[in-house]
Parts: sequence; structure tokens; C-alpha cells
Amino acid sequence: MTTQRIVSLVPSLTELVCWLGCEETLVGRTRFCEEPASTIQKVPTVGGTKNPDVAAITATEPDLVIANQEENRREDVEALRKAGLNVLVTNPNSMEETLAMILNLGVVLRQQKKATELVEEVRAVIGESGDARKKALFVPIWQNPLMGLAGDTYGNALLIAVGAENILAGESRYPELTWQEVEALSPEAILLPDEPFPFTQQHVPKFASIAPTTVVDGKLLWWYGPRIPEAIRELRRIIAELPT
Repeated sequence: MTTQRIVSLVPSLTELVCWLGCEETLVGRTRFCEEPASTIQKVPTVGGTKNPDVAAITATEPDLVIANQEENRREDVEALRKAGLNVLVTNPNSMEETLAMILNLGVVLRQQKKATELVEEVRAVIGESGDARKKALFVPIWQNPLMGLAGDTYGNALLIAVGAENILAGESRYPELTWQEVEALSPEAILLPDEPFPFTQQHVPKFASIAPTTVVDGKLLWWYGPRIPEAIRELRRIIAELPT
């Protein structure tokens, strides 16, 4: 059966559904689903990622609700399922899991060809890494408490694809750290993503006291989907230009 009515509770997957040519299937999105900006505004919002409006979602009579284990709460997913809705919960924490998810969504939406083309492009871009020396990076994701990007995450998988070394790769998920612990790990560079914590230029001096630091678009690190190839290329450029 063709999936004709979709509610997406994941901003990057909302973008992917549209990129696959299925924007007309979207009957609901979160208020954080803002891409692609040219077309998404016509899709009604049904709350946020952490507080979706279950009644509003149910009223759209979707064939499928797309959620994510990290971005959406279990209790909301369970409420949607209790309402009789079909919920696909994604949880990509490696590049292979991410590419498999893209292919699966391509099958669900009957857009296997486009999904396969994207996966092949991602693999090709990863293969462009060359022989550049890896830089040891620290990527904070929150300020107070200080938390960093570690292993078992899509963000870490992307750093691996970029050809960088994550100083927290041996830890799990998003551990809390002290400034002293970050200094002891001796990062060669620090990337400050502007989401989920809105890091800005005003935060650079403090981090720069540890290592060369730059603010980056958080979508480069966290959004899986059609922007992966360009994210890899752009992050490689940014990291290469940072002094050591």
C-alpha cells in the first residue's frame, strides 16, 4: 500500500521526505521542521518535537508518523501508537545506520531510486577524504553543564566520515565534562555548533583558550538526509582551515 499521508516529528527527516519528492504526502510537521523553507510552510504544525499534539496528529489520519528515539519522547510515541497510528521510530547512530534508514524511507515512499542515489553520493564523498592528517576535535553540545559529543551518535559518525578524530569517541552519547577534563584531553580544535545550545561568537574566546575554535552551523553535524554530502565537504574545509 502506498503511504499517502505522513506526519514527521523530525526536522531533518521532514526535509528528506520533501527531497525525495514526497512533500505532498506531508499532512503534519513540528514547528521546528522549517526546511525546505520554500515549500514547508504550507504543511500544518502539530506541536514540537518534545510536545507533539497527539490529538492534532490523530486528526490528520496519517498512514505513517516518523519519529526519532533521541528527538522525540517515548511517552509521545506510545500515545500515538495507543491511538492506533503507525509510528516509525528512527535511531541512526552510525553512518551505516543512517544510510540504511534513508534506503528504508525510500522504500516506504516508493522513491528507492532517489534514496539509492543519495546513499551512493554519501559513500563517494566519504571516499574523497584523501591523506590529510586527522585533527583531534572537541564538539560541545551544551554550555551549563558543559556536555560534549561522544560515541554512539550520528554526530560522531559524521566526524568519522569527515576524517576527524573525536576526543570523546570512547565515551557514550553526550557526557558532562569539566573544563579541566577538556584541557587534559588536548583537543587540537573545537567546533561550536549553533544547536542544540545556541553557541555564538561570544562563546569563542573561552573555548579558544583551550584550542582554536570556530562556530559552525549545527545542521552540518546533526541533520541526516540530503545535506550529508555537503556537510562532509564543508566540515572538512572548516577543520582544514583551523590552525593547530
